[in-house]
Amino acid sequence: GVPANIDLQAQDEFRDGTLKPLPDQAVAGRVQVYFVDAAHFVRGAFLGYLWCFVAFVVATAAGRQRYSVLGAVNAVSHRLIRETTTKTVNDETVARLLYKIRLAHPDEPIHVVLDNARYQHTSFVRAVAKVYNTRLVYLPPYSPNLNLIERVWKFVKKKALANKHFADFRGFQEAIDNVLDGLDTTFQAQMATLLTHNFETLSKPSICTV
Repeated sequence: GVPANIDLQAQDEFRDGTLKPLPDQAVAGRVQVYFVDAAHFVRGAFLGYLWCFVAFVVATAAGRQRYSVLGAVNAVSHRLIRETTTKTVNDETVARLLYKIRLAHPDEPIHVVLDNARYQHTSFVRAVAKVYNTRLVYLPPYSPNLNLIERVWKFVKKKALANKHFADFRGFQEAIDNVLDGLDTTFQAQMATLLTHNFETLSKPSICTV
């Protein structure tokens, strides 16, 4: 759902004034633009939906093993640069990701679009971004609709995990990594359709009173 206290006007102003020009500049080759977010994949059942007359039991894990991916997807090439961990994503994880992005583009202007997760907003992250000459562009609160990488995470869950059981955690990780590795190759056509530079506009939620 949409939070009742979301500032839709601020979101629209950010989208039109700050966000939309960035992919255009990237397409023109003037800058590199990455959209950043973390996904936390928990080893368990990722189910689709099917009506049938017979009940099925789907094997699943206990849900205690988590594979976290802090990813940065390029707005044009759709290449994914990532940091992965089975522990906690923190500002050091973000710093390592910023280093990898700069390493991929040694001499080009870089803009990184990210949300306001606490670990992405620390003075350490800002200092690292300054050292790497990377501009951090923070989204307004409650704006996953403006972050292209959210579409990637949905695709990964569907492609790698939906209706599948993994006997061990390594197989679970490999399934996710195989999809992530293929975003700009094996799944290039799907990404071209999915990661268009059209950003969804949200509507103010209706509030029911009794």
